[in-house]
Amino acid sequence: MTWILVASALAVWAAMTLLWLVSLVRHDASIVDAFWGPGFALVAGTALALTPAPTGHAVLLGAMTALWAFRLGFHLLRRNLLHGEDRRYRAMREAGGPGWPRRSYVTVFLLQGALMWLISLPLQVGIFLSPEDALHHPLTLAGAALFLFGFVFEAVADAQMWRFKRDPAHAGRVMDRGLWRFSRHPNYFGEACVWWGLWLAACASPWAALTVCGPIIVTVLLTRVSGVPMAERNMRETRPEYRAYAERTSTFIPWPPKG
Repeated sequence: MTWILVASALAVWAAMTLLWLVSLVRHDASIVDAFWGPGFALVAGTALALTPAPTGHAVLLGAMTALWAFRLGFHLLRRNLLHGEDRRYRAMREAGGPGWPRRSYVTVFLLQGALMWLISLPLQVGIFLSPEDALHHPLTLAGAALFLFGFVFEAVADAQMWRFKRDPAHAGRVMDRGLWRFSRHPNYFGEACVWWGLWLAACASPWAALTVCGPIIVTVLLTRVSGVPMAERNMRETRPEYRAYAERTSTFIPWPPKG
């Protein structure tokens, strides 16, 4: 098991180093966001490739990860190509001065790589230690169902927001339709469900339950660090009507709006 963990860490380090070099050429550190999903597919693929005889359960974990990863990666890459470097990274670049290229390697690329490796522990353990009969285990079925719910929820929320922003008539407005009527961050809620589903499905393998740090880290990042807080701050600064929307709409968990 140890060598699987080491191999996946090396794969993530190599990918992040290459991506950092590309970011220096493009002067765009936000390309790291587009790799957030595919990076997990890389880890799952590494675990599958190094597992002597992957079971159907192991392949299912890898397939679910790849489905989520490439959908999210395409969505974020499309956004990056249309809008260029995210303003968060532009602000970090301006504050970093001449030392930003070197500093970005550690504070952006290696940091996200380390988080990626930690969050993916359920996948690595679940794939490598997957028993022959785990595919039809109740935890696998329940986890797959939660994953599918989260995947569809996140994809629909992203598609709704994408169409909303593409309409010039909505410039400067607040998206409060579709799933966004019931949650201010339905995409983040869907992503949390994806990771709790993957962990639950992985729990059909021995020791995988101990990797609960994976979905916990994702949930904390989304609700307390880089997800909801940053999005909320940006919207409150740039959208005057956002305050009224926030007062009637659940922050994270979908719920009927007030009033």
